[in-house]
Amino acid sequence: MPSFRSPSSQAAHIMKSLQGKENHLPSVGTVRNYEQSLTRVAAYLKTEIRGNITLKTLTPDIAISYLEQRGQEVGQKTLDMDRQAIQAMFQHITQQLNPGERLPIIKSEHDQILTGRAYTPEQVGLIQSAQTDKNALATELAYSAGLRAHELLTLQPAAEQHPDPRPSLDSKFNGREGQHYTVKGKGGLVREVLIPHPLAERLEARRLPEPIKVTDRGIHYQQHYQLGGGKNWSNSYSAAANRALGWSSGAHGLRHSYAQERMDELQKHHLSREEALRTTSQEMGHFRPEITETYLR
Repeated sequence: MPSFRSPSSQAAHIMKSLQGKENHLPSVGTVRNYEQSLTRVAAYLKTEIRGNITLKTLTPDIAISYLEQRGQEVGQKTLDMDRQAIQAMFQHITQQLNPGERLPIIKSEHDQILTGRAYTPEQVGLIQSAQTDKNALATELAYSAGLRAHELLTLQPAAEQHPDPRPSLDSKFNGREGQHYTVKGKGGLVREVLIPHPLAERLEARRLPEPIKVTDRGIHYQQHYQLGGGKNWSNSYSAAANRALGWSSGAHGLRHSYAQERMDELQKHHLSREEALRTTSQEMGHFRPEITETYLR
């Protein structure tokens, strides 16, 4: 098959093939939206992924990483359109999925950011007291290290799961002490997180003899600790917040708390606002500091 260098050419070729299949594209609008989505995917593959990956050779794993990264910047409706475009290509053109198979629905982090709000330390304590032990520990970890729900399922000591080689600021974790762990975040990025020593001791007391396989929102993880995480923990958190506070802005609000507290701490350590923002962005696993900015509202 010919190899198309430009993202728009790749997308146009896929769409021409899709339109040749019966009943897969219900409207002219869908054709236009799918082509725009696939052009963006192809551009991402060209600039971000090594190994000359094209739309024709795209795999579900890389597609999920793309959607997770994209979900930091766009709402659920746009993210769903991108997923559906890739899914149609996988099912009907590249056969990466069987006709009945689907890609997992990735939740837009952008939407969660816009609706979230930070919790105070006192509010987090009240929520923990309304949870089971394993979910309360997960809440404390998420609050202390700025973790996403699914990242709790991926926690490992940094010596056992090394962080991806990325530029790192000297100011990272300034003013905090603890044990170094890693988590697998959006876009498959393995990043370092810092867990306070007493909390790390409690975490290690819950280490499993052997890792267990866990599926969360259609994605598979190897979990190393007896700990809440993923959608189950997120649901537990919201229910506990409603019981304890009478309201909830979701578990993602803990990342708002982390972002705002770290910005205050770092600026008290004489970093400029811009330096503090870049540092907090790295600690939270954001691809751009502008994303972190939205957590400070």
